[in-house]
Amino acid sequence: MDEQERVTVEDVRKLALPLGTRVIAGNGMLSRAVSWATVIYPENDTLPKSIQQDEMILVATPETGKRRLTDLEIVRWACDLTAAAIVVSDTPPPNVIAEANAFEMPLMLLPAGSRARMVEKAVVSLLVDRKGQIERRGIQIYRQLTQISSRNEGMPELINAIARLTNKAIVIQDKRLQFIGSVLQPQFAGLWEEVETFLRKLDNLPVELQDRHRVSEIENPALLQSLPTPGLARLVAPIVTKDVGRGYLSIIGHDTELDDIDQLVAEHGAAACALEMAKAKMVSDTEKRLRGTFLDRVLIGDISQQEALKQGERFDHNMARPHVAIVLAWRGERALSLRRIETTVNTLVSSGKYPALVWQRERENEVVVFHAIDNEVKDPHQHSMRFAKSITEELPRQNPGAHLAVGIGQKAEDIAGWRVSYSEAHQALELAARLHSDTPLFIGDLGVYQLILSLSDKDKLLSF
Repeated sequence: MDEQERVTVEDVRKLALPLGTRVIAGNGMLSRAVSWATVIYPENDTLPKSIQQDEMILVATPETGKRRLTDLEIVRWACDLTAAAIVVSDTPPPNVIAEANAFEMPLMLLPAGSRARMVEKAVVSLLVDRKGQIERRGIQIYRQLTQISSRNEGMPELINAIARLTNKAIVIQDKRLQFIGSVLQPQFAGLWEEVETFLRKLDNLPVELQDRHRVSEIENPALLQSLPTPGLARLVAPIVTKDVGRGYLSIIGHDTELDDIDQLVAEHGAAACALEMAKAKMVSDTEKRLRGTFLDRVLIGDISQQEALKQGERFDHNMARPHVAIVLAWRGERALSLRRIETTVNTLVSSGKYPALVWQRERENEVVVFHAIDNEVKDPHQHSMRFAKSITEELPRQNPGAHLAVGIGQKAEDIAGWRVSYSEAHQALELAARLHSDTPLFIGDLGVYQLILSLSDKDKLLSF
């Protein structure tokens, strides 16, 4: 058989056997060639006297429930006749697995409900029509991955499914290359820190994927890229929703082992991840609207402390804590989208270090943050100042040349004080904008500047 046409046991496992088939013995011999497939029925009295060399043996579940041939007899028979591999429908006993390992015979277990005759048909289809079988396999993979999303099993299960399909390391990243989830294969444990460092740098993305607004135009949905670690490579595919890149899926393995099925999984896996991200965004947008409505009522004084505590349970946020208002807005001629501020703040909040409610107020052209302060914090305003500074340090790195004005209010002990804290933070924000300050301003530190701000129609006072 020509080397390019050669089909191995691993090819059959990945391209023809039912998704979820497990290798339970002979894992190191999956590179054996497969010439054909045949079904053995254990309820029969005898085994065939001969088979083709390198034939794959499929053992059916007895229709009558009575076996006359044991798995051990079948394994020894297959080894004597130089079969390529054995595929069983029912879990074999330990001595059968040990025998297969001793003879270096690949032994695979089909998922429950598989029919040996249908499996045989898929294997033969691969042997005679590889291209057609790859296309059919792609449809199967897409269905399996999208069903995970439709069952609301979440991104972690999606990542695990992709790892099982490929038997390789998997990484899902957002548009800023922050890790959303990953599955590491044991053989890469000692190399992973170097791999992870490489993946986190935007400049290391293939050039075709660096512009998020044009990734939907690329011809190849998954690109092969060598990694700095010798012998390693990745298939990387953009996760696209509404024609904009929202993240990246990477399948990482030895460069000689990344194959057609990995290409299919990368392509369809990215599409399934896009569905999951779109769902998560819909939920997030709904939560944002609910928070916005709640905070709008807070600022007009329409929320009692008791109602606030109940809303806090819905938002998974402790309303009983003291809060400090922080107001942020772009300043200068280069005003960018408020979403960039909101996303950066939410990223810091999700780290768990700074619990807060975040609200993008489009009409007022500002982002409002109510920062929850732990009662054990000795200086709440310094704590909020550190939070604000972490925002002002991160945003310019992501948006060179842009400037941010930030105001911080006094601590509010209860929900009634949130309005006052917001008003103070807004005053500090206005002064920060007028003074062209890149440093967050706390209302309690401003002193005479508050008088200047209250006399804002007196421009000479400001120049003075």
